[in-house]
Amino acid sequence: MRLLTLLALAAAACVSADPIPESYRQNGWFVGAQAYTFKQFSFFEAIAKTKEAGGNVIELFPGQTVKPGSKEKTHHSMSEATMAEIKAELDRQGVRAVNYGVIGAKNKEEVYAIMSFAKKMGLYAVCTESTEQVAHWESAAQEFDIKVAFHEHGTRLTKDGKIDTKYKVWDPLYILGVVESRDARIGACADIGHWATSNLSSVWAIKVLEGRIVSVHLKDKSDFGHKASVVVAGKGVVDVDGCLAELKRQKFDGHISVEHEADWDNSVPQVKHNIDFVKARAK
Repeated sequence: MRLLTLLALAAAACVSADPIPESYRQNGWFVGAQAYTFKQFSFFEAIAKTKEAGGNVIELFPGQTVKPGSKEKTHHSMSEATMAEIKAELDRQGVRAVNYGVIGAKNKEEVYAIMSFAKKMGLYAVCTESTEQVAHWESAAQEFDIKVAFHEHGTRLTKDGKIDTKYKVWDPLYILGVVESRDARIGACADIGHWATSNLSSVWAIKVLEGRIVSVHLKDKSDFGHKASVVVAGKGVVDVDGCLAELKRQKFDGHISVEHEADWDNSVPQVKHNIDFVKARAK
């Protein structure tokens, strides 16, 4: 009986992903960058730029060159040696990898490959739009004890400029319907800038998804709609202040990834502005 108990405890330890350590909080928030912000550079450089901007957590995206001169790409299929090299560089720079995405999955096998990678990397969550695989995401979330965040890009338009009704993940009400009856580890990535692209109030959308927000992609937009450009927090139409206040009210405890999709060659000042904006509103 004692042997069985020890085996059960060992098995439980193997499927437990690391939470974001408390030491990474900054004025109550876990805040850093989505590496896609620095897609013109390698992931190692993205780590350095995140740190330079004042962040200490980072979200990987699939397909980024691992380091200058390398042919390796960040992906859930990368070798154990590459994962170890990435972990060592993260440790060296004092930045924590917390999420991976946005990544698609076509079947159970792909879902489990992604979640196995997330476990090996010690991630808090993965980010996807593959809602059709929700049952597999849920079972994998339970097995690996890792959260899953369904991301919301803006509405897609058809060639004649109409909203593509086949694409639904932009709508927080749709995402709520997908996740609300599922395990608590299944939730949403609140992309407050893309909600403006969809002509939605981001504060309203956060309220819709109360209790189910796993992570946040933070950006502001110059206007509502598809033609608007990305601007720094507080300079556009997104009520970033109101979003942070609502997240505090909900006791949100995930991470905020600044995703500044502009100024690609030199965005550290803009990312720093956004990180400072968050830290100035302590929770």
